[in-house]
Amino acid sequence: MKCVNKDENISNCTCSYVSCDRRGICCECVAYHRRNGQIPGCFFPSDAEKTYDRSIRNFINSWKKQ
Repeated sequence: MKCVNKDENISNCTCSYVSCDRRGICCECVAYHRRNGQIPGCFFPSDAEKTYDRSIRNFINSWKKQ
């Protein structure tokens, strides 16, 4: 998919999984994680994002700790 905002999105992306093909294509990223019952890394606090555990449970627990 061609994304006209990809360069801008990448510059603001907090996901540390830099080899992801969906990086900077937010609509694909969100759809991918939603299909898999997950939450995209950019929604997590930075320490929790780096675990690559995109589960809803990890998302809730990581924000409870904040």
